[in-house]
Amino acid sequence: MPPFQEKSLFETWPALRYVIYAIIALILSVLHVVFLSLISVGSITPDLLLVLCVWIAITEGQFIGIFAGFGCGLLFDVVSADVLGTNALAKTLAAFIGGYFYKEKLADRTIGSYRFIVAVFFCSMVHNLSYFFFYVRPTDITFGGFFLKYGIASTFYTCVAALFPMLIKAQKLSRH
Repeated sequence: MPPFQEKSLFETWPALRYVIYAIIALILSVLHVVFLSLISVGSITPDLLLVLCVWIAITEGQFIGIFAGFGCGLLFDVVSADVLGTNALAKTLAAFIGGYFYKEKLADRTIGSYRFIVAVFFCSMVHNLSYFFFYVRPTDITFGGFFLKYGIASTFYTCVAALFPMLIKAQKLSRH
């Protein structure tokens, strides 16, 4: 690097990314609790925090993604007054799976392509099945009904929500 070249803020303070991730997670948690019920379809809402966890796992790697998944899940458990630890476990597992889509220096390409939606799909399936496993009693709903409603429908709705960041990233990549 030339001696007089100006450094970006992320180069001078690398931890800033994690602070920004935490702020985004807090905003998405509040949005989910307050506003997402307005766009729910049959009590199913997209999981915006899961999309963030997959984004972080693809951008930063599996290890950081696991911490992000646990932190986002725990934050959502607290904000939503849910059973403490269920979201943390489910999002940690999902971020672990998302970390397998990490390729060093190719994160922007992955996020700006269909591979991001594929990653969100698999992570959402793992998340939904592990999360709702603790809530379904065998007498309440059959496994087929459970799998269709919470496994498939919720996963597809989350994938639709993941299209927006993917398209924004793809548009930025096409400009460069």
